[in-house]
Amino acid sequence: MTAKKSFFDSYIPAILWSFVVFALMCTPGKEFPNLGEWTEVIKLDKLTHICIFGLMAFLYMRPFSKKNYSSLVQKQHFLKIAIALSLWGLTTEFIQHFWIPGRTFDIFDWLADAFGCFAAFAYSKRHFLH
Repeated sequence: MTAKKSFFDSYIPAILWSFVVFALMCTPGKEFPNLGEWTEVIKLDKLTHICIFGLMAFLYMRPFSKKNYSSLVQKQHFLKIAIALSLWGLTTEFIQHFWIPGRTFDIFDWLADAFGCFAAFAYSKRHFLH
């Protein structure tokens, strides 16, 4: 029973981060400060999406790296996590469009989400697989 508990405990950071992401996703657009034109020049919004989803994917992938699964099984888990979280990013865009005031669907936000997820996949594959 302790092994199962410790495996679940290893997901606590990912779960907590998922709640943070969900709260950010549900925040009405007017609640975000306007930081000026420079944020558009460096595409701060897209970089934020990449980082938020990349971190979330990494936090879900990391516990699998500590298990005694074969490299193939770990790689498959990493890929499934990247795909699932990319789809969650797409879902959040629809949720924002239909139910969150001041937020819209932005395909480039979703592409940034997916890029972050697959960057975490590439990083995890390179650094955790033997």
